[in-house]
Amino acid sequence: MAPKVATAPLGGPAEYHVYPPDLKEPYRTRRFKVGEDMYAHIGVKREDKPGRVRQFARNYDFFGAPVGMFFFMDRIMGPPQWSDVGMFMQSLMLLAREQGLATCPQEAWSGWHQEVSGFLGVGPELMLFCGLSLGYAEQAAPINRLRADRVPLDEFAQFHE
Repeated sequence: MAPKVATAPLGGPAEYHVYPPDLKEPYRTRRFKVGEDMYAHIGVKREDKPGRVRQFARNYDFFGAPVGMFFFMDRIMGPPQWSDVGMFMQSLMLLAREQGLATCPQEAWSGWHQEVSGFLGVGPELMLFCGLSLGYAEQAAPINRLRADRVPLDEFAQFHE
């Protein structure tokens, strides 16, 4: 897959939209800012397209983690089951954290669903939901010290007595 990553870092068409095609505000601006902050934090300038591609391509070696996992789901499943997969993954990620491990969910793999499914011998009835890196975080790596800005709780939650 490495030669393909150099020419098409996002792979082919993804099986689903990782983000809505017309992402509205304030989500579009927040998503953009996190990306800009991440690249600035690791010293990759906005105009350094090859550097950004190299960083993005690190998804495909699971960012150097010793364990990479893939999560598939039956294509007939809908949004409630998508949330079930997310909750399952979050539970796994919390258990890993409890054991001193770090994780990184990776929807970037959705663009490589054909290659991954073919390599693993997964039938066409299953859809690649995402990948997950698992290992010990390299604390010295600048990217692992990035803390994304968060909006105040009252901007996205309401509490009623």
